[in-house]
Amino acid sequence: MAAKAPSGKKPRKKKKKRKMRLSLKQSKLNTASDKYSDSLGWSQDVGRTLSDAPAPKGPETLKIQCDMCGSMLKIPKPKRSKYTVTCSYPECGNEMKFD
Repeated sequence: MAAKAPSGKKPRKKKKKRKMRLSLKQSKLNTASDKYSDSLGWSQDVGRTLSDAPAPKGPETLKIQCDMCGSMLKIPKPKRSKYTVTCSYPECGNEMKFD
């Protein structure tokens, strides 16, 4: 049998639980009203940033000395491993083969 509440005291009322609505949706940010800019800390004007393009490089050249006459030749870097260079000195005309 259940025990009866004492007659001199009022019975307690149960508190209602609050229902909370939880959602994962995010309201869109209003970019017009959001004007926050961070001015503290590291300076953003100094140095290279990721958006900067690297400086353009000129074509790579090689300096080769002729076997016969000894003149210095500047040639563009070859794309293949085997190549032939002809001396530009008019009296020499020597052909050098590189493997």
